[in-house]
Amino acid sequence: MPDGAEGLECIVLLGGRVAATLRFRDEPRADSGRFIRHLGERHQARRLILLSGDRESEAQHVAGRLGIEIAYGSQSPEEKVAIVRSETAAGRTVFVGDGINDAPAMLAATVGVAFGPNSDVTAEAADAVILDGSLAKVDELIHIGRRMRSIALQSALGGMALSFLGMIAAVAGYLPPLAGAVGQEIIDVAAVMNAVRAALPTRKLTDY
Repeated sequence: MPDGAEGLECIVLLGGRVAATLRFRDEPRADSGRFIRHLGERHQARRLILLSGDRESEAQHVAGRLGIEIAYGSQSPEEKVAIVRSETAAGRTVFVGDGINDAPAMLAATVGVAFGPNSDVTAEAADAVILDGSLAKVDELIHIGRRMRSIALQSALGGMALSFLGMIAAVAGYLPPLAGAVGQEIIDVAAVMNAVRAALPTRKLTDY
């Protein structure tokens, strides 16, 4: 089929004559469009780009079905990396891929996510691996990341703020050395205990 034509055509011959012409094309999974809208509405995704090694017409077709405004087809791994690097230079990026050819682009993104069954190379390149290929799991990963970042900031900034207050009290003469040392240990333990919350079971982390 010539480049730029829509879909993939298969001509069926019977007795040397054309009996039928079948046309095939990729179709996104049923919940993909809703997930794309969810990223913009709930996670403030400002720019969504489809990078595909498939022909340009197929990439544009899928992007149109999903409401993705920017799509690039017939992309080699090197071309994907160039685009991801350009986008990452302008802001934080998340690259989600499911093939071994996506591994270099994952390394170039701020966060690389291997989606679905994949090779060891892809898994090694990714910052996170989603094994079951569920879009709900991608949403859950975003929520987990936000929760862990929030807890880390609480522990780090809270611990530093309490230590700073303790130093001010010590300089002012309100906190003797022994009490200051004990107080610092308590602050350290509190910060660690708060960080441990990231590993504890919690409510379902998804709104998708």
